[in-house]
Amino acid sequence: MKPMIFAAGLVTSLFVLTPAASAASCWDLWYERNAIYDANGFCVSTSLGKRTFDNSDCWTKNPELSQWEQRRVAQIQAEERRRGCKVN
Repeated sequence: MKPMIFAAGLVTSLFVLTPAASAASCWDLWYERNAIYDANGFCVSTSLGKRTFDNSDCWTKNPELSQWEQRRVAQIQAEERRRGCKVN
């Protein structure tokens, strides 16, 4: 996800603040989880990830996530496991 410039400054990402269980599909969960990583410079390696996210601005395989992002990723992963998601 590309950074967006607003009058108040730089906003790196906008994520839905809803419980992971309310996501419409496994694809939605996969996308939100990977968008968090992409916003933090993660270089995706899967073919689906490369088709979905732009690697031209990536810089790491080990992004540093905020505490909120870490919790959100954990929530999403738990929901993906609960649903048996196999997106990628």
